[in-house]
Amino acid sequence: MNTAIMLTGGIGIGAVVAFALGWFVRHQLGRARLSSAEQRAHAVIAEANREADSARRDALLGSREEALRMKQEVERETALARNAQLEAERAFQQKEAAFNRRVELIDKKDRDLKKGEGDLAAREQAVHGRQAELDRLTQEQTAKLSRIAGLSPEEARQQLITSIETEARTEAQRRANEIRDTAQRNAEREARKTIALAIQRYAGDHVSETSVSVVHLPSDDMKGRIIGREGRNIRSFETITGVDVIIDDTPEAVVLSGFDPVRREIARLALERLVADGRIHPARIEEVVAKVKEEVESRIQELGEMACLEVGIIGMHAELQKYLGRLHYRTSYGQNILRHSVETAHLAGMMAAEIGMDQKMAKRGGLMHDIGKAIDHDQEGTHPALGMELAARYGEPQPVLDAIGYHHDDYAGGSLWPVLISAADAISGARPGARRESLEIYIKRLEALEKIANAFPGVEKSYAIQAGREVRIMVEHHKVDDARAQGLAGDIARRIEKELQYPGQIRVTVIRETRAVDYAK
Repeated sequence: MNTAIMLTGGIGIGAVVAFALGWFVRHQLGRARLSSAEQRAHAVIAEANREADSARRDALLGSREEALRMKQEVERETALARNAQLEAERAFQQKEAAFNRRVELIDKKDRDLKKGEGDLAAREQAVHGRQAELDRLTQEQTAKLSRIAGLSPEEARQQLITSIETEARTEAQRRANEIRDTAQRNAEREARKTIALAIQRYAGDHVSETSVSVVHLPSDDMKGRIIGREGRNIRSFETITGVDVIIDDTPEAVVLSGFDPVRREIARLALERLVADGRIHPARIEEVVAKVKEEVESRIQELGEMACLEVGIIGMHAELQKYLGRLHYRTSYGQNILRHSVETAHLAGMMAAEIGMDQKMAKRGGLMHDIGKAIDHDQEGTHPALGMELAARYGEPQPVLDAIGYHHDDYAGGSLWPVLISAADAISGARPGARRESLEIYIKRLEALEKIANAFPGVEKSYAIQAGREVRIMVEHHKVDDARAQGLAGDIARRIEKELQYPGQIRVTVIRETRAVDYAK
């Protein structure tokens, strides 16, 4: 038991000793840690102080450098401002000097102006005095001249003006006549040379053809078959072909009447085939006319192509070739218009070559100049205007349009193509044998034209020229002035349209001139 007590006491003492030893060790460790923390704190504080000192030195140095930079900037701006001020002062001084000089100059000019005004006033007084003296002398001289000549001043002035005007007009007219005569002589010489060369180089065979309007029959019995029962055959024929069939007392002949030459040709060929076949009834008539129409249309296209090929024109629109082919069935004064167009094209090409113009363009214009005659029976208007519109529709060049539209007019547009084509047209129509016409009808038409023109007051003489295509009228200059001459041409043209029947168109030209005649002795 004592052992247990001793053991327990030993254990308790050991525990107390261990506790004391542990406390002591822990106390020493705590003091060591505290001392280490204090050392670290002192080191941190020292480092912070060093960094604060360094930052303070850097800030102080930066502020000094900024202050130095700002000082330098201020000094530079001050220097610039000082220089600008000095420059402004120099400019102001220069302007002030210039202003002073201008003031001096203005003062000098003012003094000169006042002096000049004084001189001018003195001269004006002298001029007024001289003018008064001149007026007095003029009046005295005029009075003397009036007493000597027996004329008033106004009459003398008018007589002097009239004399000067007469002399000026006479001299101007003389010079104008000289210039006109010289130009006319040169123009006539060159024109005759060119035309003669063209006629010499071209010798085309000309056949004068007309569209046949009479169909010959084997016997008069055929007339009844053409008419048919109650006229049904002839009515069908007229309706289908668009031409009138005239059956009269003419033996073994039937007359076809129609304004369209192509339709008339189709009717003629169809009627000849019906008569040869002998079977004439509405169904057969329609069948034969349809076949003949196809053949004629094909023939028309072929004729147009052949005309272009003969003249040497390429690139023409097919529709224009078709209209050219239709000209084969039209005539003018007995002259076949297609042959006339081909001949005009050749002549125009030769004359163009002689005077240095485009030969191909001249041929193209000559071939197409009368193309409007292929449609002028279907539409209102003259054949030049209709032809020009048709050619423009299919893209023909402007020289060709000018040649078509103005080959019967005095074209003032500056183009020579209408003049060239007009000359070739006139040569073709005026060639011997080109056109057939009864001499009696021809003379009567010319006499009728001249009679209508002579019936108007103021007309002195009238001449129908160019186979009745133009009438030239000379008027009395003291009765018809320039304005009235234009109106007179229109009145005569309307009278001709009303009273005469003629193919194509007639040009009316009124000529008014004043002739002054004197004799040198």
